[in-house]
Amino acid sequence: MDPASDPNRAGEGPSSTTAGGASPSAAPPPPPSRYESQKRRDWITFLQYLRNHKPPLTLARCSGAHVIEFLKYLDQFGKTKVHATGCPCFGHPNPPAPCACPLRQAWGSLDALIGRLRAAYEENGGRAESNPFGAKAVRIYLREVRESQAKARGIPYEKKKRKRTPATVAAAEGSGDVQAGKGGGGGSSGGVAVTSFTTTTTV
Repeated sequence: MDPASDPNRAGEGPSSTTAGGASPSAAPPPPPSRYESQKRRDWITFLQYLRNHKPPLTLARCSGAHVIEFLKYLDQFGKTKVHATGCPCFGHPNPPAPCACPLRQAWGSLDALIGRLRAAYEENGGRAESNPFGAKAVRIYLREVRESQAKARGIPYEKKKRKRTPATVAAAEGSGDVQAGKGGGGGSSGGVAVTSFTTTTTV
């Protein structure tokens, strides 16, 4: 008998392998970004801080005052030298000699940390109107830290402005109708620095 006409061998052809083969597996999800990973670590750290608080705190009872306590708690892990008012190095951008002033968390690190925790709070079910990380007291505290550290360094804080190169200006002038339709293109897009709250720069 011709093997090609044998009914017992009909399922051994290439077509049977294709029909019974497994479907291609789905591609694995991309790894989280550095920002998302840092935000998750910060959120876990804050929740651990609430559990260790005496008395223990729940997230529902957390207020802006508790957030400020958390920021002050992090100062013990800081690496930024903040000179006291009576220190000979106070106000010197380049201190001439080492001193015994304490290390603190840099303002930029705290500001970025609050931004990540504010987003994590709402991503985990919190309401924007009751977000303790967006409380007015927290904003005031961060502003005071920024100003005090700027005085201690002798370098006033200045908001960085985006520089426009000649090519950028020419492109903007060449597409004035597009920019007008978008409400103007003079604004700059800023990003949050992705740094660990325990990693700061030394003043």
